[in-house]
Amino acid sequence: MFRVSNFVVGLANTLVMLVGISAIGYSIYMFVHQGVTDCESAIRAPLLTTGCILFVVSLIGVIGSCFKENFAMVSYLIILFTGIVALMGFSIFLFFVTNKGAGHVVSGRGYREYRTVDFSTWLNGFVGGKRWVGIRSCLAEARVCDDLSDGPVSQIADAFYHKNLSPIQSGCCKPPSDCNFEFRNATMWMPPTKNETAVGANNNGDCGTWSNEQTELCYNCNACKAGVLANIRAKWRNLLVFNICLLVLLIIVYSCGCCARRNNRTARKSDCA
Repeated sequence: MFRVSNFVVGLANTLVMLVGISAIGYSIYMFVHQGVTDCESAIRAPLLTTGCILFVVSLIGVIGSCFKENFAMVSYLIILFTGIVALMGFSIFLFFVTNKGAGHVVSGRGYREYRTVDFSTWLNGFVGGKRWVGIRSCLAEARVCDDLSDGPVSQIADAFYHKNLSPIQSGCCKPPSDCNFEFRNATMWMPPTKNETAVGANNNGDCGTWSNEQTELCYNCNACKAGVLANIRAKWRNLLVFNICLLVLLIIVYSCGCCARRNNRTARKSDCA
């Protein structure tokens, strides 16, 4: 008799197998399609690898639960237990390395500003050295600052100052507030004259990095790196929540898998008798 636990494990792994097949198919599409950007192509190999792993592991689970193959079920449970322990450790690691970097509130502004020193060393590694060259080109490809140039808000200083900018827009599309630049429009700012006080400009290297060239702006600023880090941090925090939910699901599937293994052994003894 086909037990409920075998059904649950078989159904769960069938769904995971479909996800794996979808990931493999999409990664192959990106390999053969010529219109894929450099930024999108960066996920092709990881996506293909993830899809293959999901497919193989779920296939073992389906064989072990639906065909009552005890060796396959034991192998599946070992892999699943290892994955649960690894995911638990990774989630704890994520919690600590993404615990900092909430951003700084700027008086009279609707957006926050970010600094690289506010983030963990591990996160800073994502924007260090040659990696930033690729990220910078991706930002230019995505035209992250184009939205700020459209509409009446981009021409009115007070309206712009109260706009809720994303971390990347705050860091990459305008100079830092302590530079005391004069607003002309959302992506064009004039540096203070020599007769004006510009204390922040002396302390912030990004003030001299800013360019009104629309292909440059503040893409080479540390503030831009910090904005990217804030975006990465938010994604990792979302992943942390997802991991916790996934852990609960995997533990349930693992428990059902243990029951399915016991059912397989019982069924085998019955067949032998």
